[in-house]
Amino acid sequence: MTILKGGSLLFACLLALLSYIGIVEFYRMALPDRNSESWLAAIAGSALIFTPFASGERLALSAVGLLFLAFALLFLFRIRKITDAAREVAYAVLAFIYIPFLLMHLVMLRQTTFGVQWLLVIMLIVMTNDSAAYYTGSAFGKNKLYPLVSPKKSIEGALGGLLGSICGTLLAKFTFFEQLSFIDALATAIVIGMLGQVGDLFESLLKRSFGVKDSGTIFPGHGGVLDRLDSILFAAPATYYYVTYFFKG
Repeated sequence: MTILKGGSLLFACLLALLSYIGIVEFYRMALPDRNSESWLAAIAGSALIFTPFASGERLALSAVGLLFLAFALLFLFRIRKITDAAREVAYAVLAFIYIPFLLMHLVMLRQTTFGVQWLLVIMLIVMTNDSAAYYTGSAFGKNKLYPLVSPKKSIEGALGGLLGSICGTLLAKFTFFEQLSFIDALATAIVIGMLGQVGDLFESLLKRSFGVKDSGTIFPGHGGVLDRLDSILFAAPATYYYVTYFFKG
């Protein structure tokens, strides 16, 4: 809470740190033999978090394009095995898009009129969704949601999670965010709640593809930074664009 209220720059510094760790974790899973490139990517990706302070979305898109060109050249002239080259470049680009580019939307959201409130809404949606999905799935889960990617998740748990998200947004409305209409509360709970679940599934897909259980060990018993951010990464851009184009305040 202190960081959220401490200003956009302090908040961006926290996200840059998370982005740095997240990219290092991603490279350890996807490109374990590219240690030097991982640190370079982590630094460049963290810098991307600060682009909204300069020229907003336009500079951010330009920065992503420049990062692609830079790392395409880097991998072109640092080939390890020619048959793996295209896959390695694709992973390098995915790391930038998946982690700092998506996280950057939280900085842009923080800069909006009710930025702090919206960031708290995202946290509430994700937390209530996760908790409700877990308890509902444990008690009533019988039908698998997507067993190929996440065998333990159930349809009942996913629906319970969405109900939890609605409770979360209503709690926000009646406590600290009275400008949130009932339509806003319902729409964001469903859309962001669903995208949060998809983000969780997507990270599970990556980990299963890479053959790892957790993205890292920074949180003992709970995995790495990416394991903690998977839902928020997908929720961040959806919330920002909802606020930009639909929220009246």
